[in-house]
Amino acid sequence: MLRNTRFGYGLVAIVFHWTMAALILVLIALGLYMTSQPPTAASTFQLYQLHKSIGFVVLTLAVLRLVWRLLNRAPALPEGMPGIERLAAHLGHAGLYALMFALPVSGWLMVSASPWNIPTVVFDVLHVPHLPVPGILGDKQAAEATLKDVHEIAAWLLIALLVAHVAAALKHHFIARDTTLTRMVSTGPAKSAV
Repeated sequence: MLRNTRFGYGLVAIVFHWTMAALILVLIALGLYMTSQPPTAASTFQLYQLHKSIGFVVLTLAVLRLVWRLLNRAPALPEGMPGIERLAAHLGHAGLYALMFALPVSGWLMVSASPWNIPTVVFDVLHVPHLPVPGILGDKQAAEATLKDVHEIAAWLLIALLVAHVAAALKHHFIARDTTLTRMVSTGPAKSAV
């Protein structure tokens, strides 16, 4: 099924976008908070379990969203958008998709490499097995430290990309007054903000 490029993304894409946006913001806030807490506190353990559970939901949604995106063409970028902005939009979206996968997978690998061998049970219901950790990363302690760095750097990259993404959407809506933002909030004809 192909989307008419005069319209917005469609209800399914809009629900994916805003649901994932909300969950990712919760994960960022939770990640920043839980890492500031004493690591041996019982409440900290529960925060980590919640963080992992929401991370698996985001990973599942990212897979479904990517499949949906491959089967449904996105609306064309607004006419008259400069080439450099088009390139930035494509690179920004590619970066966001890459990080939607890299963060949960790096977190899953980090937990799998942990010498503590703590199980992951999504929302205390679904047991998730550990992944095999590549031997090139060294022993469990070294692998966990490397993967923790990867996860943290990816999180800060995601924060930076999200800030740029929101700023670009607001710029297009309030300054360029084009359809960039309205097509992600409405399933009807994309209208400019004139």
